[in-house]
Amino acid sequence: MAATRQPDDDTPVFVISVAAELAGMHAQTLRQYDRLGLVTPKRTRGGGRRYSPRDVDRLREVQRLSQEEGVSLAGVQRIMQLEHQVEALQQRVAELHEQNRSLEEALVSESRVFAVSRSGDVTPLPRGTRPRPTGTSRALVLWRPHRRR
Repeated sequence: MAATRQPDDDTPVFVISVAAELAGMHAQTLRQYDRLGLVTPKRTRGGGRRYSPRDVDRLREVQRLSQEEGVSLAGVQRIMQLEHQVEALQQRVAELHEQNRSLEEALVSESRVFAVSRSGDVTPLPRGTRPRPTGTSRALVLWRPHRRR
């Protein structure tokens, strides 16, 4: 028996009349919002609009901002653009935090010992070995990468 796939919030399932009813507005208003780019429904091969549950939520928010908050449609459009930009930046920050965490883990697990020769060359030493003292200096420098507290 084949598994049935449940539509997600981005699956275009509603025709314009159903989306208009769900959003509490006239279908002509949806067409205007589409022309202004406030909502972009998917299109069928024949050109018909198909709205997703996320589109319907967006339409409700446009309606709320314009009617209850008194924001112009141009203002609503700018608010939506900025919200989209903030979401993208938040996702990028999360990606960078994860990358940083991975790099910090790698630094901890890959700690190494280095020695410096008289000529100034730096060479890594195998784990468990100590640098041989050269000359009269017995200086040892312990380097620890910066870690978050």
